[in-house]
Amino acid sequence: MHPVDIEECLKSMVIYADSREQPTEQYVKRLNSMGIPWERKHLDYGDYTYGFTLNGKSIDAEEPIKGRAVIERKMSLTELSGNLCQEFDRFEREFTRAKENGASIYLLVEDATWENIINHRYKTQFNEKAYLKRLLKIIAKYDIKPIFVEKELSGRMIKEIMERELKMRLERGDYDNRTDQGTKPDAGCDETVLKED
Repeated sequence: MHPVDIEECLKSMVIYADSREQPTEQYVKRLNSMGIPWERKHLDYGDYTYGFTLNGKSIDAEEPIKGRAVIERKMSLTELSGNLCQEFDRFEREFTRAKENGASIYLLVEDATWENIINHRYKTQFNEKAYLKRLLKIIAKYDIKPIFVEKELSGRMIKEIMERELKMRLERGDYDNRTDQGTKPDAGCDETVLKED
């Protein structure tokens, strides 16, 4: 894809937030802090993904695209411990669906550090050794990229991750089979010119 087309796709990017997440004041603040358009939509897995416009056609959260990036957000290590303990089967099913669709998976946990897991600085009885082992297991099994971030920066991180993932996929040609038009390559690279050499 030509760099001009990539730039147009990036400018059109919208963040989709799963409609099952409660629209609290903090939720709206997080999404507004991204500085780009966002919409609530039902997502099959993850809490956030992206959409964009390609040659006038909207590529949105409802269109199945293999390899789309998703972010699973947790507001704390306490919430994550519940997912790793009592709700583990449901949590793992989401990651299984994402992996089957070739999605790049990020686990964004607010106000968290590895040290806080190791030193049991969270508000559940989940043993810190079991916590660490189970978290590392799903990271390895589903190729999850863990991101620990301050709550105030989570909106920015969501935007930055989605923007980088979309740009990488566009540059790599993941959406090229969806382009019937767009900017033509420079004449210096045109096949007819190359044949004459």
